[in-house]
Amino acid sequence: MSTVSPAPRAPWWELVQRDPASMADHTPAWTDAITASGPYRDASRLYELSDGRRYVLPLVQRRGPGRVAGLSASFPEGWGFGGLVGPAKDASVVRLVLEDLAGRRDVHTRIRPDPLDEAIWAEGAPPQVVTTAKRAHVLDLRPGVEALHAGLHPSARRALRKAERAGVQVIGEAGPAQLDEYYRLYERSLTRWASASHEPVWLARWRGRRRDPLAKLRAMADHLGDRFRLYLAYVDGRPAAGQIVLFGNAAHDTRGAMDKDLANPVRANQLLQWRAIVDATEAGCTTLHLGESGTSTSLARYKEHYGARSVPYHDYRVERLPVTAVDRAARAQVKRAIGFREG
Repeated sequence: MSTVSPAPRAPWWELVQRDPASMADHTPAWTDAITASGPYRDASRLYELSDGRRYVLPLVQRRGPGRVAGLSASFPEGWGFGGLVGPAKDASVVRLVLEDLAGRRDVHTRIRPDPLDEAIWAEGAPPQVVTTAKRAHVLDLRPGVEALHAGLHPSARRALRKAERAGVQVIGEAGPAQLDEYYRLYERSLTRWASASHEPVWLARWRGRRRDPLAKLRAMADHLGDRFRLYLAYVDGRPAAGQIVLFGNAAHDTRGAMDKDLANPVRANQLLQWRAIVDATEAGCTTLHLGESGTSTSLARYKEHYGARSVPYHDYRVERLPVTAVDRAARAQVKRAIGFREG
């Protein structure tokens, strides 16, 4: 196996196009958004196997002190799904890639692959790779819009009818239009999430703004172009709910936010979700990734009402020092101290 880093853009784009499960997260443009808005450099790796197969691992490395320490990720927290890009991936490829990463000098390399690739990552990962259990929800779009509508939970269909009767207007535009309106909804959601999880409001706001500053969302929009879609639902002319959907061969729904008092009575969020499903299906996306669900039963139930299925998976960490164990202990201590709970 030969390796080139950073990965040349032409073969990278080719592999993205040939991989039926690739997301916008896997494109060179996504890596450009990361490096443009955070302390990271492109450390992507192009692998060519002896049988002629090629794959790219999108990877970024921390700049500054983080580079000295050797911290890399595919991708950093809050930056979506990474993992291998290319057709016909299997466990043998995963094993070779993880062996390659173990031979680098970096102290810690984290990979959050496509949840649908869990079987090959679980089989290919050697025992010394550190794993963290996760759960996502994924909706198969291949049956088409009519079949997806027929498969909605009755409560979801009732919610759509209620939103339509109330005159909820949904706008889904490619590009950064109305990002300021969306961000105000996001900040309101931070306060609501803090209350639900028993977290101090100031801490939730600080974490949320640090994880997703407005400049980061603008960078996503600027670099992804028409792959970036911002959806907003309006009630009586006021923004009530919003979400970002990233379009690729597979779509990735992320960063939902809403004004609960305005959106919930007329089910604006449900109509917004359905519009994103329809658009992704009509765009030819194979699946719609609805993001992390964690242990939240209410969030899982909401996604499953649209036909999404629960997908348990892991992220994978190649470590020279016990970074993950230290991080887990610190997070657990903070959560115990503030009485954090997940709904």
